[in-house]
Amino acid sequence: MGCDPNQALLGVYMYDLPPEFHFGLLGWRGSSNQTWPNVSYPSKIPPYPGGLNLQHSMEYWLTLDLLLSNAPHLPRPCKVIRVQSSSQADVVYVPFFSSLSCNRHSKLHGKEKVSVNKLLQDKLVEFLEGRDEWKRLGGKDHLIVAHHPNSMLAARRKLGSAIFVLADFGRYPVEIANLEKYLIAPYKHMVKTVAASKSAPFEGRPILVYFRGAINRKDLSCSYLFTFLLEDYLVRIPSSSPELGRLSSCKGGAIRQEVYYLLKDEKDVHFAFGSVQANGINEADKGMALSKFCLNIAGDTPSSNRLFDAIACHCVPVIISDEIELPFEDVLDYSEFCIFVRASDALRKGYLLNLLRGIQRDKWTNMWERLKEVVQHFEYQYPSKPDDAAVDMIWQGVSRKKSSIQYSGHRKNRNHRSQLL
Repeated sequence: MGCDPNQALLGVYMYDLPPEFHFGLLGWRGSSNQTWPNVSYPSKIPPYPGGLNLQHSMEYWLTLDLLLSNAPHLPRPCKVIRVQSSSQADVVYVPFFSSLSCNRHSKLHGKEKVSVNKLLQDKLVEFLEGRDEWKRLGGKDHLIVAHHPNSMLAARRKLGSAIFVLADFGRYPVEIANLEKYLIAPYKHMVKTVAASKSAPFEGRPILVYFRGAINRKDLSCSYLFTFLLEDYLVRIPSSSPELGRLSSCKGGAIRQEVYYLLKDEKDVHFAFGSVQANGINEADKGMALSKFCLNIAGDTPSSNRLFDAIACHCVPVIISDEIELPFEDVLDYSEFCIFVRASDALRKGYLLNLLRGIQRDKWTNMWERLKEVVQHFEYQYPSKPDDAAVDMIWQGVSRKKSSIQYSGHRKNRNHRSQLL
């Protein structure tokens, strides 16, 4: 049997948006008047593009999970179920694959004057603002996934009252983004998850510190970076504007480069340039699995997929990112399996290595054991599993926002009824 709506933690109403907003972006074409692919057979589901596209694929997994909630023969967590009427819903889900649209359709082609990504956002705003569901609470009970830091740039202000699922707040102005309203979701890690039984212990990890990634970042001031990001939408933000409040993280790239100069000649440190090309993922997979500590240094944004690659390899993350927000931190204590270092301390000569070399085997082993326990919460999979998948953790995070949504609704009802008296 399918999930019992009466037992669900969260009832979600999902708009039947045309395929051009979701699976159509994957090249899927259904039969006439078919909005959704048949999700009952996992092998026939349209695949999401590989490479770096995958790290921001949350919208894909959440949409599949909702579609599956009405299928009777595939097991899945029943905490969340898709309901057929918005009046039954706790949350209204907007199935727009915004990260994929950003990655694949932001550039102009041929004689286009406006990108496909911009057109889709404009159409989405027009659709939502015309819906009674949106007007009811001004969109406060709507859920929109915008995990890629540049996704929804044209629409995020107009739709900012909704609950956004983000990677971080690095490119959001302070007056829009906050943890009371928005939700932080983990990247989909790129390396393979190491089985607990095959995870190397302290003695089996000869590398003390590991980092592989881009080192020489874009040499851009924060104000110029913001203009650069929005140039497709003809927006120019003066350097004095509060819009730049969240963009101080773009200086993180300079920190990464300075840390490289401090560590590059140390014999038990692997700090090198790498990317997804040239077998980069396989190299990172092997290197992290042989390392005690893996660096997660702010780059162009406060967060990166590298943190979740480290967790998948049970390599204790060392987070050097003062502005980072972490997924599920209301239920997970990251200090149990991560080391946090202020950027100013990381740039002091000898500080970082002395800190890490001073961590004893027992303390490291405790963190390693905890990593093997929490890794399940960062896995995106289909079908999802109870408490074993990021999808389920995201839905639980949304459910914890129900009280604030109800509060908004009750306040609006109170004001509306008082006007009728």
